[in-house]
Amino acid sequence: MTDKVEELIEITALVIEVVGILVMVIGTFLALGRYAFKLQGENIRSFQKIREELGRAILLGLEILIAADIIATVVYGAEMEQILNLGLIILIRTFLSFTLEVEIEGKLPWKQEKNRTTGQK
Repeated sequence: MTDKVEELIEITALVIEVVGILVMVIGTFLALGRYAFKLQGENIRSFQKIREELGRAILLGLEILIAADIIATVVYGAEMEQILNLGLIILIRTFLSFTLEVEIEGKLPWKQEKNRTTGQK
């Protein structure tokens, strides 16, 4: 019974990893596609807009991959080497997420406006 649960968790982690990768790939193609089609019209999209869209796709994908890593750690047990590897991976991905957020927003996350989700300032 335990083997089946571990296998299910392992498959779940793998599916979540694939979803994270797909989010980044599809987000990249959508951003590039929007940029390419807008180049032909009158309203040209700015380079900054495509960078923001690409950054958001990568951010979301990284966060999904972090969740998959945490779930996968459950399968492999709580040995110190796996915990340290997971910690290092999460640290690297969190640093990437942080730097992407700063790049997209142009300011540190704790310096954001209060009504960020509504778009009001």
